[in-house]
Amino acid sequence: MIDSLLFVALPYLAIFVGVFGSIYRMRTAPMTYSSLSSQFLESKGLMWGSLPWHIGITVILLAHVIAFLAPGFWQSLVSHQAVLQAVESIGLGLSILCLLGLIILGLRRLTSAKLQAVTSVMDLVVILLLLLQVGLGTAIAVHCKWGSAWCSGTTTPYLWSLVTFQPDVSHVSDLPLLVKAHIVGAWLFILVIPFSRLVHMFAVPVEYLFRPPQNVVWTNPRKFSADNQHFVREEARRHFMRAFAGIAFGGFLLSIGTFRNVFSFFFGPRLGREEETELMELRLSRLESTVGQRKLELERQASNYILVGKLAELSPANGKYFIDFKMQPAIAFKGKDELPLLISAKCTHLGCTVGNQVDQQGRILCPCHVSYFDIVSGEPNAEAPAKAPLPHLGWVIMDDGGKVLARRDAGGKTTGAVDPKLRETACVYISKDQEGKA
Repeated sequence: MIDSLLFVALPYLAIFVGVFGSIYRMRTAPMTYSSLSSQFLESKGLMWGSLPWHIGITVILLAHVIAFLAPGFWQSLVSHQAVLQAVESIGLGLSILCLLGLIILGLRRLTSAKLQAVTSVMDLVVILLLLLQVGLGTAIAVHCKWGSAWCSGTTTPYLWSLVTFQPDVSHVSDLPLLVKAHIVGAWLFILVIPFSRLVHMFAVPVEYLFRPPQNVVWTNPRKFSADNQHFVREEARRHFMRAFAGIAFGGFLLSIGTFRNVFSFFFGPRLGREEETELMELRLSRLESTVGQRKLELERQASNYILVGKLAELSPANGKYFIDFKMQPAIAFKGKDELPLLISAKCTHLGCTVGNQVDQQGRILCPCHVSYFDIVSGEPNAEAPAKAPLPHLGWVIMDDGGKVLARRDAGGKTTGAVDPKLRETACVYISKDQEGKA
């Protein structure tokens, strides 16, 4: 009920009030449809606060818009680890820049007597909302890492469901509390736009592009003297030549870039011998990687057993990764009974690979959305975005000769036993006949 109120009713109310309220204010009170600049009252603090704020928020909003309008492109971009780390670092830096700018602007408005005289209650509400939003965004960047990667699978589908009038809160209902508060703050921000100075965001002077030219007529008789007219003509000619030279030079640079791109499109880039060799080696390495993956898939299809590792190598605290018959990651631990404990490494929330380090409470962590899974039961912690447990896998222990010593199905039923003398040489396998059984 609360999720429907905050993430369905509030968004539609905020958008309706924000759009039609702004139109109504522009129609009924057009003279208030501006930012009411306070630069002439106090300009020193304005530069140090306004400049970092506008730089930071412009880039951050642009990234949000790209992730919303082109989620596929954004996901392919941040799928590279180096790009993801760069985006996260830049986002955190810009958030801090915005926060510093807002603090300076807030202190400027509270400490200047001239600004206090023209400051309304709504101005303070807007500053508090902005501080809350930027603070939440900074906290998300610090505590909920890799948000740039998982936002395309959570918040973006949620926003598109609102656009298509098919609201689906399941995409955000399991998100951390910080992210939920950030989303609610955004809707409250849109809600107060028509009642604050924020409406100046829509005051774009488009009419200046289409208004008729103005004819300036001098009323001072001295302007009509021959010397002044000659001076005016010479000055106008110089300005015209400068403008023409600038336009010509800009067009020349633009044509160079355009023809270069056209040439590269039709004829391809000109590579040297070393560059061609590196390109061929890169293509060959990718083909070899694809061939190796296909061979591994064929091997798993043809084999009845997949080797996990030696029983003696398994650890209760540091799991060993392996790939099952479905080409999915899994982790092998040693249980308290000195027997293998195999569990899926694919998070049941959005499919991220969970970690293999066991904490003091016997849990492994999914770093994408901070879910902890108990390795014995597979259950996630109560506050985790993931709700379903990680499934366990069955295993088979064989000696050097291929004789089955013990086995356990996915349901936990164990048959057989391992002689202590054979524990050093016995190997752990997963069996195809146990695939999919629970």
